[in-house]
Amino acid sequence: MRGRVTQPKTRRGKMFLENRAPKVHENDKNAILVKGGKTSQTVSDILQELYKLKKPLSTHLKRHNPFHPFEDASGLEYFSTKYDSSLFLFGSHSKKRPHCLTFGRTYDSNLLDMIEMQVENYVPSKEFKEGVRPVLGTKPCIVLQGELFESDPTMSRVGNLMVDWFRGVKVSQIRMQGLELIISLTAQPDKILFRVYRTHLKRSATSTPRVELTEIGPSIDFKINRHKLASDSLFKTALRQPAQLRVKPRKNVTQDVFGSTLGRVHVGRQNVDSLQTRKMKGLRKTFDNHEQEDVGEEEMAEE
Repeated sequence: MRGRVTQPKTRRGKMFLENRAPKVHENDKNAILVKGGKTSQTVSDILQELYKLKKPLSTHLKRHNPFHPFEDASGLEYFSTKYDSSLFLFGSHSKKRPHCLTFGRTYDSNLLDMIEMQVENYVPSKEFKEGVRPVLGTKPCIVLQGELFESDPTMSRVGNLMVDWFRGVKVSQIRMQGLELIISLTAQPDKILFRVYRTHLKRSATSTPRVELTEIGPSIDFKINRHKLASDSLFKTALRQPAQLRVKPRKNVTQDVFGSTLGRVHVGRQNVDSLQTRKMKGLRKTFDNHEQEDVGEEEMAEE
């Protein structure tokens, strides 16, 4: 049975549906933070800190929801559709799996990727001495450290998920003073170290200022427990871009790793004998040279 599609009756309802309709340029991704059936104080504090770090693209649900995402993700998919959020963070606590946070994302209101991580060490931001916090809505600079993000396919997908979760608002340009928030993710075997820093621009002998980092928290050590990643075909479908945004390939034009554009020119086959060279007096044939060539040809003919 097909679902009935209702037409909007008010201008507000029309704008609501237009905002959720597919677009060439997608909206900034929102995130919902959901509490499980039971949470510890550590999980609640981390959810609150990450909510502030993700603002204004975040919604924190305060009620407890007895979900089990790895057994049934329909509850999170429903919340994703209801709050128009393609990213989610689910906090839970149990005797078997204590202090767990599940980062995930959806595609077309269906689960795409999900990873469960256990908190091994947590230092809240209030314990750091840095008094001035970054401005609300500051776009962070995300740093992925560790060879595992490139060599291990699972960690590579996890790094892509974390960048997608924390990247913030899309901007075309940003000034150097605007890069005041650094989120560092360090990959270790079955672990991810989460650190947050604030930049300080100092004077230097050159035009580029000297950058110093001060840790402002939170500081979290994650241990990877479980993960549920999309298949390669589904992940490729989720990355598909509309035809309007695809760059048409140009023949014989390539780009190197440094961003330089390189062009290749194909030249037809040339006849060197008929190639016009520079005319010089020293290369001209004189009358004496012509006579010597004719005498030489007659002597060869007589022999």
